[in-house]
Amino acid sequence: MGMAERQNRNRSEYRSPLGSRYASEDMRHLFSEQRKFRTWRRLWLALAECQQQLGLDITDEQLTEMREHLDDIDFAAAEAYEKQFRHDVMAHIHAFGDVAPAARPVIHLGATSQYVNCNTDLLQMREALGIIRERLVNVIDVLGRFAAAQRDLPCLGFTHFQPAQMTTVGKRATLWANEFAMDLADLEVRIEGLAFRGAKGTTGTQASYLALFDGDHEKVRQLDCMVAEKMGFEKVAVVTGQTYSRKVDAAVVQMLAGIGASVHKFCNDIRLLAHRKELEEPFAKSQVGSSAMAYKRNPMRCERATGLARFLMDVAASPLHTAAEQWLERTLDDSANKRLAIPEAFLAADACLRIVANVADGLVVYPAVIRRHIEAELPFMATENVIMAGVRAGGDRQQLHEAIRTHSMDAARVVKEAGKANDLIERLKGDPLFADIDIDALIDPATFVGRAPQQVNEFLGVVVAPVRERYADLLTETPDLTI
Repeated sequence: MGMAERQNRNRSEYRSPLGSRYASEDMRHLFSEQRKFRTWRRLWLALAECQQQLGLDITDEQLTEMREHLDDIDFAAAEAYEKQFRHDVMAHIHAFGDVAPAARPVIHLGATSQYVNCNTDLLQMREALGIIRERLVNVIDVLGRFAAAQRDLPCLGFTHFQPAQMTTVGKRATLWANEFAMDLADLEVRIEGLAFRGAKGTTGTQASYLALFDGDHEKVRQLDCMVAEKMGFEKVAVVTGQTYSRKVDAAVVQMLAGIGASVHKFCNDIRLLAHRKELEEPFAKSQVGSSAMAYKRNPMRCERATGLARFLMDVAASPLHTAAEQWLERTLDDSANKRLAIPEAFLAADACLRIVANVADGLVVYPAVIRRHIEAELPFMATENVIMAGVRAGGDRQQLHEAIRTHSMDAARVVKEAGKANDLIERLKGDPLFADIDIDALIDPATFVGRAPQQVNEFLGVVVAPVRERYADLLTETPDLTI
């Protein structure tokens, strides 16, 4: 079969878009079958090595044979065994035993299927959390740089998506970055608290291991800790049923869903600002916005991330249901759901954050448009300052208020009914009541942003700088621009 024929055959069946279009190669590889089953073999080796150290009759030859065949998985043989046994773990035990025949008697000794399933899930989740952590760190870094660059640029603030008190473009970016920093803090808690299932036996009582070690409880306890240490875990679950608590999965995926909410918020804001032509995501030179409307510059990256984030937030419900459905020591209805929910949640979070880093690194700001929008609204916002200045100049507050009210109503009518520019300032300048006031000095946008620039500095120092310092080795200079 030629290369083209193989490629065409591969495209004749459904493939998850998260794997084929959106997620990174690192994350796709982590949840691949190859990675899963080579981890099973490493877990079987670690168990046998520790059992030998604790006195069981396992030879160096058997361990050597296992080490020599950790990665050469015969998937066809495993699939044939699974058709025979209707059990994936037994299928891979036999496939491993075929290439390591001397070790066959000690592979999976005393273990239950969840020894490899659960511990592999935890190993994958820990590494996947590391990938997500790197994505978050870089998003926070990029948004921090953008906030610093745009710290002083005044813009309209919005509440209820209606013009409100002014802020700066940089201050708004700190709101985005702060939510991702909250996600990072949550993720750090999840990684820190992740405990290995270890060697617990069929219902978590370690009865099989106790039998292997002739009732020696200390050796069984040591086995649990030694296997965890070999696989790089400092913490071991104190108690389990057949599986580790599925509340672990639920908590991790809820954290990923929180990232989805942060992504959704950021991307929606960019889409709204793109509609106002104040801000745009990067747009490639040859990129097509619409197949029909050649002039369009659709925010397609943010739209894509919003759609993926919606999926991520929705999939978070499944692990909660799974945790609730664990009857007594364990029921099997978690298995099929976990195969979908856990990898897809990580792939979706990975894809979302790659897009956000890409967008944030290439954001385009249009100060002239922002200024025009300010000029349309600032005269109304400045009226209280004008009244106060008029009173200080000796005017009557009530008289000044009524004059501004009348001028404001007339100016609003011109804007809404005639579609013309806001001429309130010109009206006030032409009114003798305000002749002694420097109105131009009262409508400098920079005087309406409060402490926004200073808050940017404080946020960069208190939140962003420690992240950069703690994770300097994870920072990448330029996010992937091919997204």
